[in-house]
Amino acid sequence: MAHLSFLGVPLHQGADQYGTIMGPDALRAAGLMHNLSALGHSICDLGDIAQPPRPRLDHPRNHVVQNLGAVQAWIEAIRGRVEAIAPQDVPIFAGGDHALSAGTISAMSQRAQAARRPLFVLWLDAHPDFHTLETTSTGNLHGTPMAYLTGEPGFEDGFPPMDHPVPCDHVMMVGLRSVDPAERARLAARRLNLCDMRRMDEEGIVRPLRDFLDRVSAANGMLHVSLDLDFLDPDIAPGVGTPVPGGATLREAHLIMELVHESALLSSLDLVELNPFHDHAGQSARVLVDLTASLLGRRILNT
Repeated sequence: MAHLSFLGVPLHQGADQYGTIMGPDALRAAGLMHNLSALGHSICDLGDIAQPPRPRLDHPRNHVVQNLGAVQAWIEAIRGRVEAIAPQDVPIFAGGDHALSAGTISAMSQRAQAARRPLFVLWLDAHPDFHTLETTSTGNLHGTPMAYLTGEPGFEDGFPPMDHPVPCDHVMMVGLRSVDPAERARLAARRLNLCDMRRMDEEGIVRPLRDFLDRVSAANGMLHVSLDLDFLDPDIAPGVGTPVPGGATLREAHLIMELVHESALLSSLDLVELNPFHDHAGQSARVLVDLTASLLGRRILNT
């Protein structure tokens, strides 16, 4: 059984909608702690990170960038809180929009470096979030974390230094179906393992994911899973600000969670982009709770 730490990250400034600030409490209300405790895990609720001071910071060239100072402050605040989490704990970071991963994954990369182990990332999302501060056309910084985390240039005028970038070939993105032209060009030039919805439709997910998990295991790696609610089809999980039709089914998502659990590789988890303003009677929060339970050992049959 695992020692789990739950940390709320009510960040909303990376998106253009306010509701993700309520995500951590929505997961608590949907019974996340109870469900994980029922599986035999010990879980400590560390509360929410307080809104850090928001310095005014404008990007010198891309004037559409929004809330740069606020997101920079959040990244630093997240890193500081992760340093205080016990090394043996598996942290669950509850968001909040996906900009929070710039803080959570950079902190886990630092932890992996200290342990002399490589960090791998399983990114479950409709979007690759592979814009830089230079290329984003919306200015919404939840579209930038993976470019930052893998060491792309273009973040020097805003985000804190990324001391230990995650190698591109240590990243697997699953569920992609909304990719901007600038992201598409950058992804084509890198060595990420990409499994968009067409590939999932044609090949299924079991073999590609098992191949990736085998690589993590062979490298004695640490695995961070970043689960964006819009990975799922919006008919299943409507509580998102950026719904994209044609997403993963509930059964596909549970299968991914079960395969990761069986690998025994999970070291940390993001649950992001839950926006209760768009949800239907807590439906999406309950889906995230159920998926997290599958990731941490709930089975259909007790075998």
